[in-house]
Amino acid sequence: MQQIKYTMVGGFLGAGKTTMLAQLAKHYQARGKNVGIVTNDQAADLVDTNNLRAQGFDVGEVAGACFCCKFDDLVSTMAKLDDAFQPDIILAEPVGSCTDLVATVIQPIKQMYEAKFSIAPYIVILKPSHGLRILKNEKNSGFSPKAEYILRKQLEEADAILINRLDELTAEQVQEIEALIKRDFPKTTILKASALNGDGIEAVLEYLDMEGDFGRKILDIDYDIYAEGEAELGWLNSSMQIRGESAFSLDEFLLTLIRTLQQELKSAGYEPAHLKVIGLWEGFFGVANLISSDTSAKLSLASNQQVKEFDLIINARVAIDPAMLETMVNQELGEILQAQHLQKINQQTQCFKPGRPTPTHRVQK
Repeated sequence: MQQIKYTMVGGFLGAGKTTMLAQLAKHYQARGKNVGIVTNDQAADLVDTNNLRAQGFDVGEVAGACFCCKFDDLVSTMAKLDDAFQPDIILAEPVGSCTDLVATVIQPIKQMYEAKFSIAPYIVILKPSHGLRILKNEKNSGFSPKAEYILRKQLEEADAILINRLDELTAEQVQEIEALIKRDFPKTTILKASALNGDGIEAVLEYLDMEGDFGRKILDIDYDIYAEGEAELGWLNSSMQIRGESAFSLDEFLLTLIRTLQQELKSAGYEPAHLKVIGLWEGFFGVANLISSDTSAKLSLASNQQVKEFDLIINARVAIDPAMLETMVNQELGEILQAQHLQKINQQTQCFKPGRPTPTHRVQK
C-alpha cells in the first residue's frame, strides 16, 4: 500500500497558511498528484474552507478545536478524503493559535499510522508583521507576553521556518528577519517565499520532498501559559446572506467591511490577529483580509462581480473580549448595510474564547 504524504503547515494567525496551501496544492496537481486538504478551526463556518473549495480543491474540515484535541476527527477526515479522492498528499492547516503539534499530532500519526502515512518536514510560516515585533522583543507587538509565547513555541518546534510575504518586504527587512531567526533558532532551516505570487515555492516544494525523520522537536511547554495566551483572543465566526435591490460591487463591499473594522479596532486599541471575509454566490467568490493593525486591508482574491445578493462569512481573531468583538462587528456591518441600502438575513454567529487545549495524545521526550 502506497503511503499518503502528510504535510502540515503551521504558523500564527494571519501568517498566510491558506494561500500557501493553495499554492502547494496547485503545484502538486501540476505534477499529476492527487491532493487533499484539511482545514481546522475552533468553530465551524470557515472562510478558509470555503475559499479552498471555491478554488476547486478537495477539502475536509476539523472544527471545534485544534488537531491536537480533535486527533480522532483529523484521522477520520483524512480517511474520508482517502476514500473519496485517493490523495497522494494531504496538506493540513492547523489553527493559527495552536502549538505543540509535533508532540500531539505528528508523533502520534507516526506511531499509530506508520503504514498509512509518511511525514513531510514540518514547516511553520513566520508572519512578518507580528513576528518581527515579537522576535525584536518590542513592547508594542499588540499581544500579551502569553500570546507571544505561542508564536515563539510554534517557531521552536519547526523543521523549517518559512519567511512569507516576500512581495511585501524589502531586502533589508528580509535580512533582519533572517538574522533574528538565526539568533533564536540557529539549527532550524530557513525558507523564503511569497504565497501570493509564487516566488520561492519551488524551493519550498523541494524541501517538502525530502525524506527523513522529520517532526522530532518535542517542546518543553507550559500549558498554563499556552492556554491563557489563547484565551486572550476573541474569536468570531459569522455567516449570513446579504441582499440589495440593485447590483453593487462584491469586492468593494468586502474591502469596505474589512477597512471599517480595522479603523474601529485601531481607534479602540485592539490588535487584530486576523480578519477574513469571503463573499460567495453562484460559482464566483471574493476574499478580503487584514493581518495586523499596521498593515493594509487587502483583496486577496477578487471576484470582479456585480451582485444583488451573496453569502457572507466573517472570521475575526482579535485581542479583545469576544462579546465586545461581536458587538463591534455587528454595529459596523449594520452601518455599512444601512448606508448601502442592503439587508442581511439568516445570520448565524459563534463568538467565544478558545478553551484550554487538552490533547488526545501527547508523546513525551
